[in-house]
Amino acid sequence: MANWNDPRPSQTGFGASPSLSGAYGRGDVFDAGLRRYMLSIYNYMASGVLLSGIVALVFATSGMAAAVFGTPLRWVVALAPLAFVMVMSFGINKISTGTLKALFWAFSVTMGLSLSSIFFVYTGASIAATFFATAGAFAGLSLFGYTTRKSLSGMGTFLIMGLFGLIIASVINLFLASPGLAWGISFLGVLIFAGLTAYDTQRLKEQYAYVAGTAMAEKVVVMGALTLYLDFINMFTSLLQLMGDRR
Repeated sequence: MANWNDPRPSQTGFGASPSLSGAYGRGDVFDAGLRRYMLSIYNYMASGVLLSGIVALVFATSGMAAAVFGTPLRWVVALAPLAFVMVMSFGINKISTGTLKALFWAFSVTMGLSLSSIFFVYTGASIAATFFATAGAFAGLSLFGYTTRKSLSGMGTFLIMGLFGLIIASVINLFLASPGLAWGISFLGVLIFAGLTAYDTQRLKEQYAYVAGTAMAEKVVVMGALTLYLDFINMFTSLLQLMGDRR
C-alpha cells in the first residue's frame, strides 16, 4: 500500500516526484472529505439532540405532557421513536435521501415528546447537570474513537452483546420493579453506551472510505447521526437515573 504521508524526499531530484505529488494531493482530498463527512454527522446529531430537548421542555412545561401521559396515548409517545428507527434502518436502501432526513427530524421530535417525562421525575437542575456531564463525556469518547489507531471492533462485538443483555434485563425489571436491578441496569448502561460512542465513531470514520463519492454517502451521514444520537441519549438517561435528583 502506498504511503501518502511519506516525508522522505524524492530520489529523482530535490523536489517531490509527480507521482508523489499526486499521492499527497489524493491524501489531502481524502482527509478534507473525511472531515466534512464527520462534521456533517456531528451537525445532524447535535441538531437532533437540540430539537429533542426543546420539544421535551415545551411539551412538559405547557401542560400537554401531563395530559397525554395520563392517557393510553403515552404508549404511542413512548413507542413512536422506535418505529422511526426501524423504518429508517430497514428502509435505507428503498427510501430517498430527502425522506430519510425528514424521518430523522420526525424521530427527533417524537423522541423529545417521549423524553418530556423526565421533567416530572427529576429536578431541572439535575437534568441540566447530567446533560452537560454527558456532553463532555460524549465529546471525549468520540474524540478517542476518532483518533485512536487501535481497532475497537472486538470491543464493539462485546458491547453489542451487552446491549442485548441490557434490553432483556430492562424488560424483566418491568415486572420485578427491583430498585437494585434498576441501579445495576443504569450503571451498565452508562458503561455500554460510553463504549459504543467510541466504537461507533471509529466505525463511521472507517466507513467513509467505502461511501465517499457515492449516492449512499448522504444516507450514511444521516444514519451515522442517528447512531450517535442514540448513544448520547441512552448514556444521558442512564446517567440521569444514577445521579439525578428526584422530585
